Amino acid sequence: MSKSKIAGWVLSALLALFLIGASGVPKFIEWEGKDEMFAKMGWTADQMFKVGVVEVAVAVLFLIPQTAFVGAILLTGYLGGAVAAHVRINEPFFFPIIMGVIAWVALGLRDGRVFGLLNAKQPER
Repeated sequence: MSKSKIAGWVLSALLALFLIGASGVPKFIEWEGKDEMFAKMGWTADQMFKVGVVEVAVAVLFLIPQTAFVGAILLTGYLGGAVAAHVRINEPFFFPIIMGVIAWVALGLRDGRVFGLLNAKQPER
């Protein structure tokens, strides 16, 4: 396995670990201040549970080689929603954007065809 593929898998694993462990799982468990934090963002705990299911699902899809491209697209959409949520309540919104860029770089390192899409020639009309 090449160094770029290893780097791509390491980045992918770190991203998925964050999405599942640090962001997704806390939406499923009870902890002090959870309801207040979600209420500040305009969400109920029940709604955030559903958001957590989506978050974990797209992270898993991103890790499976056969579904990684679709997972990256869905992850981009999910992170776009996170950006919108943070902008709406006047909080810093750059972190989900950085995560989205990392996801696509990681996937491109794992599968060079992704970077090849950037250089694809358009058919002549």
